[in-house]
Amino acid sequence: MFSIVNWKKKHAKYLTKNTPNIGQIYNKWRKLKYLLNHALTLNCRHIISMGGAYSNHLHALAYMGYVLGLATTGYVRGERPTPLTPTLQDAQEWGMALKFVSRGDYRLLRGYQDWDALPDLAAGDYWLPEGGAQALALQGVAESVAEIDIPFDWLCVPCGTGTTLAGLVGAVPEHSQVLGFAAFKNAAFLNQEVARLLPQPRQNWRINLDYHGGGFAKASPVLMAFISEFQADTDIVLEPVYTGKLLFGLFDLIRQNAFTAGSTLIAVHTGGLQGNRGFLPCSDN
Repeated sequence: MFSIVNWKKKHAKYLTKNTPNIGQIYNKWRKLKYLLNHALTLNCRHIISMGGAYSNHLHALAYMGYVLGLATTGYVRGERPTPLTPTLQDAQEWGMALKFVSRGDYRLLRGYQDWDALPDLAAGDYWLPEGGAQALALQGVAESVAEIDIPFDWLCVPCGTGTTLAGLVGAVPEHSQVLGFAAFKNAAFLNQEVARLLPQPRQNWRINLDYHGGGFAKASPVLMAFISEFQADTDIVLEPVYTGKLLFGLFDLIRQNAFTAGSTLIAVHTGGLQGNRGFLPCSDN
């Protein structure tokens, strides 16, 4: 009989975590690397982006702005919380200006995809869409595949904007497949978003829509119990927004014999743990 505990103890060493760990921003550094380089080549020193109150993306951008001496502004979805979330407190301490916008206005911001698309940008401003979802982000993500030092059949990753998945698709070996796990409901549109980001069509990927756990940043008791058990058995920290859903879904598919016997599966721990600060107010992870 398949045992999650035994499987985890045997195979946890193959769980990859994006590196380098720069300020605990993990794959966000992958995405930001070439985007920020592009901004600097254009002599843009004010980076503007968007995200939620526990956004890994805004957290990482604020930190990199602090390190590189860049001004940053974050449009945050919803009303200003009192007090600020720990994520936003960090961002503010690193110099990010926070602007809170209604959910309706936030949806409108999603329509601006190019670095110069946001209306009323001043000279030296550079716009990053939600999650850094631009073609340049794929280059940094693709570099992580070279760090996997064993042959594999499936590379599995959580999906928010689909940018990380898109970056992996063009970098995996020819025989390998990339499997994404959507973090929210009604996420079929991610298929179009990934296709838009890819420089050319590819058939080696798909997105599973079944393990959203009830919606974005929602977690069932079953999911939380799985995360707790996984962390106790492996000492690998998960969060219930992205990585917890990825591993929960992956183990459930393994139980269902959804993969060919003998297949090697790699799960990418994308590293952003800001979601835990929403579920665990006493934690500063």
